[in-house]
Amino acid sequence: MELRHLRYFQVLGATLNFTRAAERLHIAQPPLSRQIQQLEDELGVILLERGRPLRLTEAGRFFYEHANVLLEQLNKVCDNTRRIGQGEKTWLGIGFAPSTLYGVLPELIRRLRTHEALALELAEMTTLQQVEALKAGRIDVGFGRIRIDDPAIVQRVLVEDQLVAVLPAGHPLLAAPATLTQLAAEPFVLYPGNPRPSYADHVIALFDAHGLSLKVAQWTNELQTAIGLVGAGMGVTLVPASVQVLHRADIGYTPLVETTATSPIILSHRTNDKSPGLSHCLQLVEQLI
Repeated sequence: MELRHLRYFQVLGATLNFTRAAERLHIAQPPLSRQIQQLEDELGVILLERGRPLRLTEAGRFFYEHANVLLEQLNKVCDNTRRIGQGEKTWLGIGFAPSTLYGVLPELIRRLRTHEALALELAEMTTLQQVEALKAGRIDVGFGRIRIDDPAIVQRVLVEDQLVAVLPAGHPLLAAPATLTQLAAEPFVLYPGNPRPSYADHVIALFDAHGLSLKVAQWTNELQTAIGLVGAGMGVTLVPASVQVLHRADIGYTPLVETTATSPIILSHRTNDKSPGLSHCLQLVEQLI
């Protein structure tokens, strides 16, 4: 399938008339008919009911709607690419671990989006994935929770989040602050399972430092999934205190007795990166922390 097939079908789907579509596309009608037939052959479905009037089939309506979305996204990408290449716009890629969305990051994103000359792209990824993406140039800045020793990457701790325990609703430990010893006696839901090292290793190291080991009942890759599994009674977990804005009837949060149990929000970027987009981002971060 080639890009022209999508564009031809988009115009035909809008006009539902081969003659008018061919005129808009500045091609003859027979080649247009052949291109649409090639598209149907490749997809293995009929997209058009070729009667009078011409109609889209159920599959045709689905393909038409999604082709419009894809072509609109492609047009935006091409437009931004031209503007970036001509110096009219700056691209900034941000990688973020899901739990950092409960801290300073949402307000940062809101402020960055008001900058008309900035093309902003967001990608959810672990700290380890962020480091790889920074080195490859796929992102310019990352927000994660794991310290990485790499001369190519500069890291800065923005804040140390207190950790809190997440327990199923009605759990007896919700009555008062819990100790790590009490939590170690419970089955644990740990996240993310992959890739490693990750926030899960940070939690394991926290218990190890107190001479405790965890009984992992379930591994998962997502914060939201871990909290859902706690609500289902699979076990307990630890999350940054900022996550407490997430309210659910089937769970409860309780603070830890060990107030030194924290998880950092860490900003990462390439060493010696002086790009305008990153500089603007770092200036905003200074204002927010």
